[in-house]
Amino acid sequence: MQLLDRYNQVLNSIEQAISDSTRQNLKVNLIAVSKTYGSDSIIPLLDAGHKQFGENKVQEAEDKWPALKEQYPDTVLHLIGPLQSNKAKNAVALFDVIQTVDRLKIAKFIARECEQQDRKLGIFVQINTGEEPQKAGIPPIEADSFIKEVRDSMGLSIQGLMCIPPVDQQPSPHFALLAKIAERNGIECLSMGMSSDYETAIRLGATHIRVGSAIFGARDIQA
Repeated sequence: MQLLDRYNQVLNSIEQAISDSTRQNLKVNLIAVSKTYGSDSIIPLLDAGHKQFGENKVQEAEDKWPALKEQYPDTVLHLIGPLQSNKAKNAVALFDVIQTVDRLKIAKFIARECEQQDRKLGIFVQINTGEEPQKAGIPPIEADSFIKEVRDSMGLSIQGLMCIPPVDQQPSPHFALLAKIAERNGIECLSMGMSSDYETAIRLGATHIRVGSAIFGARDIQA
């Protein structure tokens, strides 16, 4: 199956999952995760009118996206991988949304760079719903206080929450937990669901899904 065929298949699956959802007027943003793929794989989607893409690493994104964004200025680029403080300046300059705010130090660096660069970014807080020690994200029990401090002390507007459920567990309870945290904090956007579980995520209220291999095909290398 060719790239655009896979892309259209994902779009059809999204529409079906939306129709199966109990939420009214649910809008789902498909983030095509283009990590490890070059411009030759990305341009067909851009030419087809797709606008939202996700990258895991700042340096990799810097190698391909400035030229692509110049050619396709309506593109919205999401950082969906961990952000180091020494990359905050570059990330704020290149990305439109940072989905992986997971500690106060990073939030402070982003707030400072947004002010200095006169940039307004979409900010998502990453929640470690499975409380996995090897995984980034705020523990659920600390989520409310973290969100409050980022809002009140740093003036960042939190657009959404993001999670990556444990690979060896059913994702539904994690998606439901993320939705509950968002609801009590007045946060509208939920970034949850990847190639293997995005339909479940949509039925549980995802507004953003991060889909890579289901669109681009299996990756030859790990990233």
